[in-house]
Amino acid sequence: MDRWGALSLCLCLLTLQNVTAEASGDLLRWMEKMEGPPRGRSAVPSLAQQVHILEQKLLNVSLGDYNLTLQTRTIQSLAFKLGCDFAGLSLSSAALKPVPQAWDHHAMQFPAELTQDACRTHSRELRLICVYFFTDSFFKDDNNSSLLNNYVLGARLSHGRVHSLTNPVNISFWHNQSLEGYTVTCVFWKEGAGEHHWGAWSSEGCLTEQPSPAQVLCRCNHLTYFAVLMQLSPAPVPAELLAPLTYISLVGCSISIVASLLTVLLHFHARKQNDSTVRIHMNLHTSVLLLNVAFLLSPALALPAVPGAACMLLAATLHYALLSCLTWMAIEGFNLYLLLGRVYNIYIRRYVLKLCALGWGLPALLVLLPLAAKSSVYGPYTISSSQENGTGFQNMSICWVRSPLVRSVLVMGYGGLTSLFNLVVLAWALWALRRLRVQVGVPGARACRDTVTVLGLTVLLGTTWALAFFSFGVFLLPQLFVFTTFNSLYGFFLFLWFCSQRYRSEAEAQAEMEAFSSSQATP
Repeated sequence: MDRWGALSLCLCLLTLQNVTAEASGDLLRWMEKMEGPPRGRSAVPSLAQQVHILEQKLLNVSLGDYNLTLQTRTIQSLAFKLGCDFAGLSLSSAALKPVPQAWDHHAMQFPAELTQDACRTHSRELRLICVYFFTDSFFKDDNNSSLLNNYVLGARLSHGRVHSLTNPVNISFWHNQSLEGYTVTCVFWKEGAGEHHWGAWSSEGCLTEQPSPAQVLCRCNHLTYFAVLMQLSPAPVPAELLAPLTYISLVGCSISIVASLLTVLLHFHARKQNDSTVRIHMNLHTSVLLLNVAFLLSPALALPAVPGAACMLLAATLHYALLSCLTWMAIEGFNLYLLLGRVYNIYIRRYVLKLCALGWGLPALLVLLPLAAKSSVYGPYTISSSQENGTGFQNMSICWVRSPLVRSVLVMGYGGLTSLFNLVVLAWALWALRRLRVQVGVPGARACRDTVTVLGLTVLLGTTWALAFFSFGVFLLPQLFVFTTFNSLYGFFLFLWFCSQRYRSEAEAQAEMEAFSSSQATP
């Protein structure tokens, strides 16, 4: 009986192997059939049917004690037997059969939570299937979107849908070159959407991360077919305008650096060294000096040969200098309000010390918070991209804020609030000057002087920085040149304002001295 039993067991195993081999052959033939000649747009619904048939074949194929891996030229299919003691699974193209482009790797990581819902209602074994398409011909949307490597990686669990995972499925895509010139977005195939109802790409439930310039990490809370949409990033600066704008920036910032240094040196020879207004001006000049120096060093440290830590440190310094400059502009506006609005009651104990704590301390806090949360917030940032001979893209980068959220909140948002505050103060100051001129009653004699005062206040409050919010539509090109010219020369304009104020003070002091002398000489 033992020999007959052993013989029966061998026959069963052989039969099972034959059945498994036949099922695998049927699957392989179906995958090869799917790779047939390209089909027209009218055949799009049949593509959906082909993908669904492949999924059903994988879910029903006999596996025995083995997992299944099949591959054709552009499709790879995998099937795994899972139990309710599933502890997670990591799949990498490096451990699987080679894909058509061996340098473009991919990986999928499934959490242990994957089988929890299914195990509550089904006690028998579960099956996880993965279907990798190395072509986008089965997933064409209405926009004919471009996919990274043309890869579509799919996964499905038997016995129900998997969605709303607490621990996401991690899907990694690698490319053979840097993706810095592109905008990448993790998406999944949403069936039934789109004009032809086969589907469309959606980013719901997926987060996009870039651990390195050539890698995209997708964190999605469900199972379906995943891909990475690629779009050429719109360069903030058109490549053909980069050279003249760079030249203007270099010349303007260099002039501003010299002017700011000269202003600080002249300050030590000023008569009213303890004047709080002059000391506020000097702090503004110092912040402008730091901003211009950091800006001029930024492109040099963004080169690939420079260590990333150096660029990150300079980017944080540049951001700090910008925030400090904006803060001191707002402080100038506040001080102007006190001078014109509270003429007889403007004493504040340790006034300048408190302003320094605000002007230098608040920007430091705003830079350290995102830096502590994630150091990759700062680093090389592409400001222009140009194509060379159709073979690749050459990027122009600076050390700057890389996070879109930080740029939106702590650059544009902070700058917008500062500009709005100073514009309100400027309008109020002009109204106050006009009222004072009417009270004096000699408008003709003060017209030229008031014009100079208005121009000086406009520069002092940094209202030209508000031009950054006109970088759209027909305003883009004029705004680029006007903004670059005026704000690169901002330190020089401040120097002219400082000189005019010093000349005015000396002229008033001399006039008072002459008046006093003449009064003493009168019998």
